[in-house]
Amino acid sequence: MQVVTPDKVPALIATGGSTRVDRPVAPRFRPGDRVTVRVLNPEHHTRLPRYARGKRGVVEHDHGVFVFPDTSAHRQGDKPQHVYTVRFTARELWGPAAGERDTLRLDLWDDYLDPAP
Repeated sequence: MQVVTPDKVPALIATGGSTRVDRPVAPRFRPGDRVTVRVLNPEHHTRLPRYARGKRGVVEHDHGVFVFPDTSAHRQGDKPQHVYTVRFTARELWGPAAGERDTLRLDLWDDYLDPAP
């Protein structure tokens, strides 16, 4: 694993360091699949928004395989996996007071998702 030292940060920000990896990881989901976001409460930082935990959505797009930031940031390995755009209705996320036609899309790693029942 490559360690990013403070002197490398300006160049990474200027060029945009991708965490996409070229590894043969089979996708668990396809566009159109209904998914449920796992209810995870790790002691460390996660890219999983709390408001989406336990909510149901639909996979819209598979972006390919990327390093899983939750393990990589803690030097627990890259754990490469697919990242999906998942569409949620606003009402699913925030209840009946939310706009009936409003939606929100989140890019979520495979480890955050389960097939919807």
